[in-house]
Amino acid sequence: MSVLQNRSSHLLKHARFFNNVSITRLISMKATSSTEIIEREKKVSAFNYDPLSVVISKGDGVYMWDVEGKKYFDFLGGFATLNQGHCHPKIIKAMVDQLSILHHTSRAIHHDCLYELNEFLTKTFGFDKVLNMNTGVEGGETSIKIARKWGYRVKKIPENQAQVVFAHGNFWGRTIAAISSSTDPNSFNEFGPHVPGYQVVPYDDLGKLEQALRNPNVCAFMVEPIQGEAGAVVPSLGYLKGVRELCTKYNVLWIDDEVQAGLGRTGKLLAVDYESVKPDLLILGKALSGGVYPISAVLANKEIMGVLTPGTHGSTYGGNPLACKIAMAALDVIINDGLIDNAFKMGEIFRSEIAKRVDKQKLIQVRGRGLLNAVVLNLKTCPETSAVSLAIKENGLVTKPIGNNILRFSPALTIKENELREGIDIIVKTINATSCS
Repeated sequence: MSVLQNRSSHLLKHARFFNNVSITRLISMKATSSTEIIEREKKVSAFNYDPLSVVISKGDGVYMWDVEGKKYFDFLGGFATLNQGHCHPKIIKAMVDQLSILHHTSRAIHHDCLYELNEFLTKTFGFDKVLNMNTGVEGGETSIKIARKWGYRVKKIPENQAQVVFAHGNFWGRTIAAISSSTDPNSFNEFGPHVPGYQVVPYDDLGKLEQALRNPNVCAFMVEPIQGEAGAVVPSLGYLKGVRELCTKYNVLWIDDEVQAGLGRTGKLLAVDYESVKPDLLILGKALSGGVYPISAVLANKEIMGVLTPGTHGSTYGGNPLACKIAMAALDVIINDGLIDNAFKMGEIFRSEIAKRVDKQKLIQVRGRGLLNAVVLNLKTCPETSAVSLAIKENGLVTKPIGNNILRFSPALTIKENELREGIDIIVKTINATSCS
């Protein structure tokens, strides 16, 4: 049988399937139990995640419900995306209102929402220009492209010799470019060859950073002000100020990756605000969307962003009308509804209570800022955190581990003190009840 005949036979088979199985019947085939849903998902989905054995069907604020109706505290928060909580009414309203008017155009034409969002962003964060994208990893790649072009145009780095420096333990996505800077073998093994022109230095080490920046071909240093996926690793006080000084000294662009740590998550609008410093490029994502639609942005002043010209970078969906309206609502909620101050206060309570109440033999460290926190457990006295997080889930709170001994906690910034304390009770009692025996 020829290739054309094979293809025709394949298409005919699918046509017969859809003729025989109506959409209504397909919907009626919907699974109803967590066990069935998980098994059916496994059969047709790539195994690139290993989720907790819970199937969520509803969310509201800091709470979620599974398909059987059991209620949980959400202390994962969509990997720190749901700063505003599940289904925030202001964000949902903005989304629905815009959906009924105009949800997408290409950037080949103007629409009446982009200038509103970008004026909001530039005034709020103090930059001249915005480049709108969809995801955090796109924000990272965009920043690196801008920095490289700036390196050739402005710093006069020889063609194809530009270097970008990253910190050990960084995480900004899983594209080829992102994993090329990773120090996690799970991210980069068997995906090479990797992107050239990258160098990794220890996090929170200004001496090693300065050694790297002395190379005249370095165009940028990209770093998280608090390392999220490494387990809420907070650098020493003065590190960010030192980064700013070194990047200025060696004419290197500082790319501040605030995709996870930014937008109120750490108890400040930006995590760099703890040291009152300003980067050259700022990456925003995650909570910029309110968790309802992929939105990210890169901000810089015109001297840097101006190296881009039409055709040098773009995105099909970046800066579309729907994204713009959602982002404005998401920012409005964070800034004007008290979420930043609440994150700071609730974070102080969380770390204090965990440190005070968790069995000292089981706890190595609790760390973080605001509501971006991690609990580091002693594996000599506790099982691996995958088992601990499963036990916590059974007791009504959802989170996920990092590696073998770190539990992450990033609930909605809308969380009330009584809700936080109830969640802390679950965490403390579960950890204290675990045993390696």
